[in-house]
Amino acid sequence: MNLAVNDLSLLFAGLLVVVALVISYKEKLGFIKDIIISVCRAIIQLIVVGYLLKYVFQVDNKLLTVVMAAVIVMNAALNAAKRSQQLPKQTGFWVSLIAIASSTGVTIGVLVLSGAIRFIPSQIIPISGMIASNSMVAIGLCYRNLDSLFHDQRQAVLEKLALGATIKQASQSIVRASIRTGMAPTIDSAKTVGIVSLPGMMSGLIFAGVDPVHAIKYQIMVTFMLLSATSIGSVLATYLAYKSYYNERRQLII
Repeated sequence: MNLAVNDLSLLFAGLLVVVALVISYKEKLGFIKDIIISVCRAIIQLIVVGYLLKYVFQVDNKLLTVVMAAVIVMNAALNAAKRSQQLPKQTGFWVSLIAIASSTGVTIGVLVLSGAIRFIPSQIIPISGMIASNSMVAIGLCYRNLDSLFHDQRQAVLEKLALGATIKQASQSIVRASIRTGMAPTIDSAKTVGIVSLPGMMSGLIFAGVDPVHAIKYQIMVTFMLLSATSIGSVLATYLAYKSYYNERRQLII
């Protein structure tokens, strides 16, 4: 049986947003404006993307597919860079871009070469979006942790530097803790997948009528690729970013 979502069913589903609005109003959370704006943006963005993807899938051009994936990666990098209050904006963007592009490129490269997916728009673009968005979240967590730990452990870092440690040695514990923070949500999600949650790809395939056993295989692939992507992204972003917390004279500037 095919899943049928018509305008009327979407309208009724939209009533669920009212629940969030009522809760925000009654509890005085101050989210009413944000909820309305986010819902409107989501609707507009999804409609535009839907028609754009329909065109790209019909054209089936490899160059256009790469361009679309690149746009996804760049937007993810821009959003990840905003998560840090201490990194210079330009530095944050380039570090994020290198990390997300690397994690996306390596992961997709392995999947294509292994035959798990084909280099066609209907597979490359959605997969790129999943990888880039997860890397973006992981890198954002790394940045926030770097900001927090360099601030909280400032004195300890200064003491290490005074004793002759290099900035890498003085920052090692902070770097490792930040990488762990970035990777932790993906690892926790992998622990509970199938028991607590039925993730998006698996649920979508089941909705579309695919045999659950086949859907599970795709979800296992997604779990593997997200673990890889968040690991690569977190490590690259953190090691490229931590030096920006020092000036050219090895002084902590936070």
